[in-house]
Amino acid sequence: MADSFQSSIKATSYSIAQIAKHLNARVIGDESQIISAINALADAQPGEISFLSDKRLQQELKSTRASAVLVNKAAATHCPVTAIIVDNPYAAYARTATLLYPQRIHIPGIHPAAIVDDNASIDITAWVGPGTVIEAGAVIEGDAQIGPNCVIGKNVHIGKQTTLVASVTINHDCKLGERNLLHPGVVIGSDGFGQANDNGKWLKIPQLGRVIIGDDVEIGANTAVDRGAIKDTVIENGVRIDNLVQIAHNVHIGADSVIAGQTGISGSTRIGKNCMFGGTVALAGHLTITDHVVLAGRSEVRQSIEEPGMYGSGTPLEPMKKWLKSAARFKQLDEMSKRLGELEKKLARLENSST
Repeated sequence: MADSFQSSIKATSYSIAQIAKHLNARVIGDESQIISAINALADAQPGEISFLSDKRLQQELKSTRASAVLVNKAAATHCPVTAIIVDNPYAAYARTATLLYPQRIHIPGIHPAAIVDDNASIDITAWVGPGTVIEAGAVIEGDAQIGPNCVIGKNVHIGKQTTLVASVTINHDCKLGERNLLHPGVVIGSDGFGQANDNGKWLKIPQLGRVIIGDDVEIGANTAVDRGAIKDTVIENGVRIDNLVQIAHNVHIGADSVIAGQTGISGSTRIGKNCMFGGTVALAGHLTITDHVVLAGRSEVRQSIEEPGMYGSGTPLEPMKKWLKSAARFKQLDEMSKRLGELEKKLARLENSST
């Protein structure tokens, strides 16, 4: 059984009326109550707010002890407590959580244990944590938060209000826009995997491009984004990337796309806007994926996708004995196909002879 947990992140308290105004939402019930935390329907207590985004949780809604619940219009009639009516409860939950739990802002300044080159430019409103190294020509704009043990290479540009949580590496000449969030272990601008074969020996190809990241991008822990070989690797505005993702050199990811963990995108592949990739998706290189493509988890993409829609591949889970039989038959498919073709020809000859 899980222990009772209280987050060290303290919420800012708001009345239900203030939250509703923030969401441009309508309230049914007592809007004067004060909300000081957000919680799941089944666990919420008085003074806390929750949300219903899944119809399967209707029973939990009926028994919730929350002071208020974010619901859509259809669910409002079943809400036993104050209802805040919104079109999209899950998006409203995100906005409410951001309101209640604002990002921690450090006091501006450079920690004495940081190492900053004299030729770096750091805005007076930025914060640089202990152990961080910032090289010559780097520019850190206003309200940026550079956490402990980061490495900022030569001529890197980091935009306003961008946060590097800790142990993030941004290699030389790369550029990050505004309001980005990079989690621990992210590496931006490491060399792309460029190798040329010369009579059985491998020659390293210098990687001369950069990584250019737009605004409002989030990149999860231990994700690597390689610099371009000649052209830049580009991540457009609003992209969300999970942990342990590999983005190879010269890749271009369109705005507002979402990529789940352990996905690998090979070099020079171009991904459109508003795409969604599940976990462990693998994309070959030099492909073009159009806008609004959804790839199910473990999909293997070997050719370009020109039409929006949902795509998937891979072997679904089955009991082991059944899977072993299926795997054995898979090896026989080519021979079975040939035999089937021969039988079809024989059947056609018999039908022709009977007429």
